[in-house]
Amino acid sequence: MTRRIGAVERRARLALRHHLAAPANRVAEVAESLIALHATDPATVHLSAAVRVAEPETVERALYEERSLVRMLGMRRTMFVLPAALVPVVQAACTGEIARKQRKLLIQHLGTSKLDTDLGAWLAEVEEGTFAALKARGPAYAQQIAEDEPRLRTEITMAAGKPYEATGYITNRVLLLLAAEGRIVRGRPRGSWLSTQYAWATAESWLGGGIPAIPADEARTELARRWLRAFGPATAEDLKWWTGWTAAQVKRALAEIGPVEVDLDGAAGLVLPEDLEPVPEPEPRAVLLPALDPTPMGWVRREFYLGEHQAPLFDRTGNIGPTVWWGGRVVGGWAQRADGEIVVRTLEDVGASARAAIQSESARLAQWLGPVRVTPKFRTPLEKELAS
Repeated sequence: MTRRIGAVERRARLALRHHLAAPANRVAEVAESLIALHATDPATVHLSAAVRVAEPETVERALYEERSLVRMLGMRRTMFVLPAALVPVVQAACTGEIARKQRKLLIQHLGTSKLDTDLGAWLAEVEEGTFAALKARGPAYAQQIAEDEPRLRTEITMAAGKPYEATGYITNRVLLLLAAEGRIVRGRPRGSWLSTQYAWATAESWLGGGIPAIPADEARTELARRWLRAFGPATAEDLKWWTGWTAAQVKRALAEIGPVEVDLDGAAGLVLPEDLEPVPEPEPRAVLLPALDPTPMGWVRREFYLGEHQAPLFDRTGNIGPTVWWGGRVVGGWAQRADGEIVVRTLEDVGASARAAIQSESARLAQWLGPVRVTPKFRTPLEKELAS
C-alpha cells in the first residue's frame, strides 16, 4: 500500500529540517540543512540565517574568515551561498553547464563590438589575461582587475535594436564566466553586507586548492539526494524546477537514487527509501522569513504550506516576499519601515498565543537589524503596502 504523507506531516518535516521548529546552533548548520541560502538579494542570506540561529552569529565570519560558506551561481542560474564542501557538487551539477551557455552568449554579443578576429579565441585570451591579473594582484574589484587587463573595457551592445538596448564593458561578463567555470570566486563586498559589489579571488587561493572536478551525473545524483532529504517528500516536477535541470537529467538522477513513491494528497510524491518513518508534529514557533528565503522557494507546488496566500506575497514573476510562519506554514507577511519598525500582518486567524509569539519574534528581528534598513530587491504587494 502506498504510504500517504499529508500536508500536516509535510509541514512538520519542513519545520524540523529547516529550523522553523527549533533554532540551529551555527550559521553553517543552517546552510547545510537547507542545502544553500538564496543570495540574489544579499540581505536574504543574512536574514535567513539570523532568524534560524539561537544566538546572534554573523554570516560574514563563515563567508570571509572561516570560508566554510561560498557565494556562487548555481541552481536555475541563481546566486546562492552554500557550504564549501558542496561547491564541487553544484559546480558539476549546475554551474558548469551555465558557463557553457554564458560563453556562447558572450561570443554572440562580442559580434556587436569592433573586433575583427576569431571571437572565441580572443575571449579565451582575455579570460587567461584576467585570471593572471587576479592571481598576481590578489583579491580585487572589477575596476582594479580591468586596470591590469584593459581588454575588459571592450564595449558590446545587448538587445540591439530593442527599446531596452544597452551598451557596456565586458568586465563583469568575463568575471561571471570565470566564476561559472569554477576558476574564481566572490569574496568580501565593498561596504556593508547589503552591497552587491564583491571583490574577486582565484578559487585556489580562496578555497585552499580550488574546486575538485567530479562527473556531472554523479553530482546531480548527490544534489538530488540532498534535496529530497531537505525538501522531500516532493515531486519530480519540484526537483526539475528547483535545479533548473532538463527532464532527462532529473530522470537519470532519480533513477540512481531509487526514491519511494508516496501519496501527497492525490499527487505522486517521492521520498528517500530511508525516510519513510512518520514525523510527529513539533510545537509551533513563530518565524519571520525574508524575501526569497530558500524554504518557500524549495518547491513549485506550494499549497501545503502556503494555502491561499499567494497573491499578496509573490510578485508577478514568482518571487516571494517576506513571510510570517507559524507551525510550518505561512500565515502572513511583514515589512520594515523607514524608521526601522517591523510591521506584521496575519492573513488568517492564528489565535492569541500565535499573535504574541509573532510580535515577540518581530521585536527580536528589529533588535538584530538595529540601524540597518532592508528593502527587498523584488517588491511584493503586501510588503509594499506594509512598508509605506
